[in-house]
Amino acid sequence: MHYKKSIIGIAATATAIIVGCQVTHQIVKSQGTAQGKHGEVQVETTFKDGHIVAIDVLKQKENKVLAGAVFKDVKQAIIDNNSIEVDGIAGATVTSKALKEAVGKSVEAAGVTLVAVASAKKNEALTPAEYTYDVVIIGSGGAGFSAGLEAMAAGRSAVIIEKMPIIGGNSLISGAEMNVAGSWVQKNMGVTDSKELFISDTLKGGDFKGDPEMVKTMVDNAVDAAEWLRDYVKVEFYPDQLFQFGGHSVKRALIPKGHTGAEVISKFSIKAEEVGLPIHTNTKAEKLIQDQTGRIVGVEATHNGKTVTYYAKRGVVIATGGFSSNMEMRKKYNPELDERYGSTGHSGGTGDGIVMAEKIHAAAKNMGYIQSYPICSPTSGAIALIADSRFFGAVLINQKGERFVEELERRDVISQAILAQPGRYTYVLWNQAIEDVAHTVEMHQGELKEFTKDGLMYKVDTLEEAAKVFNIPEDKLLSTIKDVNRYAATGKDEAFNHRSGLVDLSKGPYWILKATPSVHHTMGGLAVDIRTRVLDEQGKVIPGLFAAGEVTGLTHGTNRLGGNAYTDIIVFGRIAGQEAAK
Repeated sequence: MHYKKSIIGIAATATAIIVGCQVTHQIVKSQGTAQGKHGEVQVETTFKDGHIVAIDVLKQKENKVLAGAVFKDVKQAIIDNNSIEVDGIAGATVTSKALKEAVGKSVEAAGVTLVAVASAKKNEALTPAEYTYDVVIIGSGGAGFSAGLEAMAAGRSAVIIEKMPIIGGNSLISGAEMNVAGSWVQKNMGVTDSKELFISDTLKGGDFKGDPEMVKTMVDNAVDAAEWLRDYVKVEFYPDQLFQFGGHSVKRALIPKGHTGAEVISKFSIKAEEVGLPIHTNTKAEKLIQDQTGRIVGVEATHNGKTVTYYAKRGVVIATGGFSSNMEMRKKYNPELDERYGSTGHSGGTGDGIVMAEKIHAAAKNMGYIQSYPICSPTSGAIALIADSRFFGAVLINQKGERFVEELERRDVISQAILAQPGRYTYVLWNQAIEDVAHTVEMHQGELKEFTKDGLMYKVDTLEEAAKVFNIPEDKLLSTIKDVNRYAATGKDEAFNHRSGLVDLSKGPYWILKATPSVHHTMGGLAVDIRTRVLDEQGKVIPGLFAAGEVTGLTHGTNRLGGNAYTDIIVFGRIAGQEAAK
């Protein structure tokens, strides 16, 4: 059903503002439906005298954090302007478009002619020109929220300022898996692990260019950070599932409910409201403020074109993320990663915190170390989370029907291997036996619809059909999968030494997805010590300035292992909040 109309109230006068209705003061309700990113968005719109007076969202399956901003701000803008010709939310364009289209269809169904109104303007005089807090945090991803909550827990006042209209950054749109050695889930599943092995994997994964002290600090604090998320922030993790990302010796990545960062960021938002931690969105930090001694004492920002100053009595925390979406910055430090590559990151990941800190002579390190993620959408560049089946036995196949790399290799190794294949793409192939364990199709129905619509993904009953849909040589694909099944039976991958063990692919149904690499994570950033204090170009601490998360540049070396980002941002975000509050 796309259209539905009902008249629920009639008054006495009769002027034709509402086309097809006999009287002016009828209250009309009608429904409209449009396709969102993760399913249909259905609304019921209420009209009176040619005006939209209410919009109720009846059905939607969108990312709950992104949708929260759209269904609040865009909805209100439509009502205020009495028009669907309003701006959407950056970072949630598909959901914004779906809401506007659904309302538009409800207008059409009602036969209403909307009365033109003057453009609604917000009363900016209500926004103060100055604020004073103990701690000011720039960025509302996992590191920023962790810092803010820890500062509040220490009894200090704090605020998070965020340049985007929605919170979460890359922490929201990631899978949000978090590596922990010695977690309760590993114990539940009987997985043997150690901090020493985790440290070794991480250092090796970054070609031993990561700072050992930073890595050790991250690993040593990982269990406590995960339990803090579980017990204090109330993030739900699956009790009997773990990911083993490429480069890790064992399964150690905790998986949040829903397999995305929406679970974490939504719980962070709830906790922030609970403890009184304010979040100022649409507020872009422009400049760090120093006193005569060189101490950082605040941040100059802009909000809707107006300068707003945030004074920090104790410290400023930079948690602005990396620069994967800043094309010029990418090319400056790694010319190879030009316009040919998409980005998995959100549009706000443009390196602002690094640039801002460099202006007060903070040191930036390892800026040329930029990671690509191997399995992404060829059209949007976004990570194909549905292909996390790779961590449960899905295989990578080239256009010739051959495997060409170990599926659990490091991200950079797999990415380079894919780019060396015909067409610079790969296919990810898995079957029902893998899906029964991985649940990636079940968890990412929005991606399934999107990729299917774009001709990038198919569900088929046989390997012959899988070959046919992408014009892969059938005999070669069948031969390759025959080898995979033999390796699965013996437990030894003779071709690429799959470290977790392959899975039998003899029975369907099957899913096959076409994918390419995209720029994903920038390992370089601000130089900090293990207390997250930002260092200047001479290696000295800049008083009052702290940084955590992807904006920093010493932990991961040349390559960040999967699942280490969340460990990094939560561990060091908490430390930054604690240190800034002192």
